[in-house]
Amino acid sequence: MSEYKKNSLSLTGAVSLGTGVMIGAGIFAILGQVAELAGNLFPLAFLVGAIIAGFSAYSYIKLSNAYPSAGGIAMYLKQAYGKGAFMAFAALLMAFSMVINESLVARTFGTYTLQLFDVAQNSIWVPILGVILIVGAFLVNISGNKFIEKSSLTMAIIKIGGIAIFAIAGLWVAGFDLEKAIPSSIPDKSMVSLMAALALSILAYKGFTTITNSGGEINKPHKNVSRAIIISLIICTVVYLLVAFAVSANLSIDEIIKAKDYSLAEAAKPAFGKYGLWFTVGIAIFATISGIIASIFAVSRMTAMLTDMK
Repeated sequence: MSEYKKNSLSLTGAVSLGTGVMIGAGIFAILGQVAELAGNLFPLAFLVGAIIAGFSAYSYIKLSNAYPSAGGIAMYLKQAYGKGAFMAFAALLMAFSMVINESLVARTFGTYTLQLFDVAQNSIWVPILGVILIVGAFLVNISGNKFIEKSSLTMAIIKIGGIAIFAIAGLWVAGFDLEKAIPSSIPDKSMVSLMAALALSILAYKGFTTITNSGGEINKPHKNVSRAIIISLIICTVVYLLVAFAVSANLSIDEIIKAKDYSLAEAAKPAFGKYGLWFTVGIAIFATISGIIASIFAVSRMTAMLTDMK
């Protein structure tokens, strides 16, 4: 799983891995959190978050063009500080944070899956399903880059297509009335609350760093790494804004906040009725699976590069 294979990932595969992490299950919970913090400005928070993430992405693009490597940020630290304790510590800290995120996403998978069977959220099946997902994602990763690319692409199509259907159906039921989504007044929120909402929205875009961890294996990395980052960021921005507009067109801010942990499922009810929960949970399950596969791939590349540098 940790062996580099140059030119084994296409541009499409890199985009699939990037969106696999970026458009993860977090959007199904984070949207309600952002709405609670930013009020009726929450669609704007996602737009501004995309712009800020774009500046960060530009830095990664320039670095990846200069040093295309499967190590990603670990390679950039090496170039800046050389081999040493600080570089290794910072790279391992990044790897550990990704592992922690994987555990949270895996638990989310278990939580969402059990919603289909009306099982308590504190059931022992939550961690069991999470472990099963991680083992399954590991098996996908050791199957080779071509299989990873195909599985990630399939998951991305299902996930992004499903979210797009949800958003378009939600807007259609609302008569494509975006008046609710366009704030007519400034919400009574503190600057700290608005900044917290912006910080959360920025986190929703940060998965593009996964692409840099596959830089050494992407075909024509000097061109395609930057293209993959840009395309992934654009896709993510469009999807998030569509979702934000669809939710705000069907629910009031108070309703979104009340259902902040499942606001997408609540917003899906006008279009899909009682099947709205099943539809959104199904998309969330695919989102968690694709996110775990891409994250494990990125961590394996970073740790492999650190091993090669010993």
